[in-house]
Amino acid sequence: MGMDVYGMNPTAEVGEHFQRTVWCWYPLWAMCEDLFPELAGKVEHGYANLADGLFAVDSEALADALEEAVADGRIEVWITDRNEAVAALPMEECVICDSTGIRTDDIGRGAGQHDKALSPEQAIVLGREFGWCNGCDGMGWKAPFASWYGVTVDDALEWTGFLRACGGFAIC
Repeated sequence: MGMDVYGMNPTAEVGEHFQRTVWCWYPLWAMCEDLFPELAGKVEHGYANLADGLFAVDSEALADALEEAVADGRIEVWITDRNEAVAALPMEECVICDSTGIRTDDIGRGAGQHDKALSPEQAIVLGREFGWCNGCDGMGWKAPFASWYGVTVDDALEWTGFLRACGGFAIC
């Protein structure tokens, strides 16, 4: 699933359309909310495809704010802080295998995961030779869901370029 953001009155091609997967859009918009709440707060549904957005003046102001924040390093600091916070989160239990590392439901049994032979490396780490789960690679736990999301300074720069030329936007 992705987030398509359309320019309402673009002045250049870059302002016609901005697209990101939800995996990037969510932290990008969270960054805007955290760093520029007076502007991002005007968007009630920033995480949904409900055609919410900003008009031209506020889009331009958000572009200015982002550009300044990239230049003074606030964007990089926000990304680093977010990544460190996500890295510090505990691993999550695997709900697919009930944290056993072996998938035994109908789907898992049908796919042969319950008696799948493990590689020698996996067997050493897991302490068994058979049984696997596709949800956690046989570990019984997995990285936190928040780790699936990510954003870069380049994403912020591209978003800034869109905002500067979109003439207002709608998240669809």
